[in-house]
Amino acid sequence: MRAPAFWWQRRPTFLAHILRPLAAIYGTIAARRMRRAGERATLPVICIGNFTAGGAGKTPTALAVAKLLAETGEKPAFLSRGYGGNLPGPVQATAAHSAADVGDEPLLLSRMAPVIVAHDRPAGAQLASQVGASVIVMDDGLQNPSLRKDLAIAVVDGATGIGNGLCIPAGPLRAPLDAQWPVVDAVLIVGEGEAGESIAVDAARHGKRVFRAAIVPDPKAVSHLQGSKVLAFAGIGRPEKFFETLRACGASVERTRAFPDHHPYTAQDLHALMYEAKRDDLQIVTTEKDLMRIAALSDKSIAQGIIALPITLQIGEQDAFRTLIHSRLSAR
Repeated sequence: MRAPAFWWQRRPTFLAHILRPLAAIYGTIAARRMRRAGERATLPVICIGNFTAGGAGKTPTALAVAKLLAETGEKPAFLSRGYGGNLPGPVQATAAHSAADVGDEPLLLSRMAPVIVAHDRPAGAQLASQVGASVIVMDDGLQNPSLRKDLAIAVVDGATGIGNGLCIPAGPLRAPLDAQWPVVDAVLIVGEGEAGESIAVDAARHGKRVFRAAIVPDPKAVSHLQGSKVLAFAGIGRPEKFFETLRACGASVERTRAFPDHHPYTAQDLHALMYEAKRDDLQIVTTEKDLMRIAALSDKSIAQGIIALPITLQIGEQDAFRTLIHSRLSAR
């Protein structure tokens, strides 16, 4: 789905108020579910989640955490639900799988470490142990109580925060914020913005550690894109965030096309994009996640000429962040 624009208004709009009764029902059910006791995995579990639906930077954060773990001798494995894929798992994502099988995020994560896709999180944790992992990095699942977390990090987009502060469908929250604070150990604010700083203040008030991070585009890609006229498209939680990143790289973004999050691209979609780009002499640019889904198409030639902008997450106070992670691992 594509997150409605009114979700991200600081104050609830008229439509948001109309949807409040449904949001209250959704929030009550979600909060009750979060109070359930989960199973304890044989391995430590680090959960990278967010308070809201929509893109906040979970996947680059999961990759950054796995990198920190690997640098200190740990053997991380990712655990993902595999949103958008048709395999319930548990299964280890491999090069033989496509985004249609396991989703786009697992394929991106598998470049760093083994990825277990499982709708049943405890069963996925068992398979992670069997493939030789020493720690699980769970991509998403903050509101899923089935597996106990040793460390839960909520990733927040600095520009949008928690939007209007209401639950789905009136706003972007997956559960009332008061129900989510007890299960969160730390907050990572990605990018700058008043909305993110408001969450940082609230986090400190609840006794949670606050860290900050920034999205850093690949320098080689930036050099290539500077001054280029591009047609940018994305099917992620916040396509606008990707378009803003391209502009910050010095690209001249002439056209933008926003698709729903995890959009399964068709040949017709790409033919239309390629036609427009060729007509106006534009370079087509998308995200690495989107390129994973495009690769699932049977006709690989359709995607020729489309490039992706690789990004990484740069965490501030990295030593303190690393210390927090290893203190939780030591506690196990």
